[in-house]
Amino acid sequence: MARTSDIETAASVLRDGGLVAIPTETVYGLGANAEDPAAVARIFHVKGRPPSHPLIVHIGGAEQLAEWVEEVPATARLLAEHFWPGPLTLVLRRGRRVPLEATGGLETVAVRVPDHPLTLALLSAFGGGVTAPSANRFGSVSPTTSDHVRAELGDAVDFVLDGGPCEVGVESTIVDVTGEIPSILRPGGVSREDLEAVLGYPLAVPTTSSVRVPGQHPSHYAPRARVVLVEPEKVIAEAQSAQEHGHQVGVLLPAPFADAPVKAHFVVALPDSMAAYARGLYGFLRELDRQGCDLIIASLPPEDGLGLAIANRLRRAAGPRPSPGNAQQ
Repeated sequence: MARTSDIETAASVLRDGGLVAIPTETVYGLGANAEDPAAVARIFHVKGRPPSHPLIVHIGGAEQLAEWVEEVPATARLLAEHFWPGPLTLVLRRGRRVPLEATGGLETVAVRVPDHPLTLALLSAFGGGVTAPSANRFGSVSPTTSDHVRAELGDAVDFVLDGGPCEVGVESTIVDVTGEIPSILRPGGVSREDLEAVLGYPLAVPTTSSVRVPGQHPSHYAPRARVVLVEPEKVIAEAQSAQEHGHQVGVLLPAPFADAPVKAHFVVALPDSMAAYARGLYGFLRELDRQGCDLIIASLPPEDGLGLAIANRLRRAAGPRPSPGNAQQ
């Protein structure tokens, strides 16, 4: 775990244009000075991320929001008051302080206040905003421990601020508040139900949007193994069939079937709790890769509460992948 001196070191690295892996309650981020276009460009290079994909600007408190956006509508103030610090990202009109390199060339910017004591202390010590997508290669499984970051990015990161395992385990919910009616562009750590309770009306979760935000690529959050989604009651039979056809099959076994025998290479018995499932999801996928699985059989959870975010991540993990010759850089 990090010490006070580590926070000062991380702040110094950011000031010098370096990259710092930062812990948040959701996943580890690959952070750079949000106002330094060259540092921001390094994020895209290290991740292999298309430059048109916008980044999230992390700030130290809701009171700083007006410094980073053109205006703060009442809906944004209300959501920030209820959910910050926390796993909620708000999309607003870009303020002059944010370079276009950080927004993928868009006139909107995604902003949030992370709920992690070390990163809040870093933001205070640094005195500015930090752009930070997940600290992994573009499209692959997000990191929820510092070891994940080091294993995937190695020396490409100038400093890793170790804050222990992430508590939420899936990325923030992204809400577009640029129009009259907000909408959820990416389900995440704040549930649709909680947002609707605060706003007092239902929120749409569109499958496509004219506003580009992180996590919208068809193939995302993906392990090396191919992911196949089936109905929960078909997971065991599908796994056995694939194993008999020569695959090294990994299984995300739904909790209701935890005691059933499964013929597969490696089985992860999923927890009953959606919070525990979300917290462990990316670790489960990494473990199945580590065990040498080439195929993962899984099913979607009920899409309420955190189940909506988990289902979103699994669908994208199972999404069509670019061929090696057409991979985005």
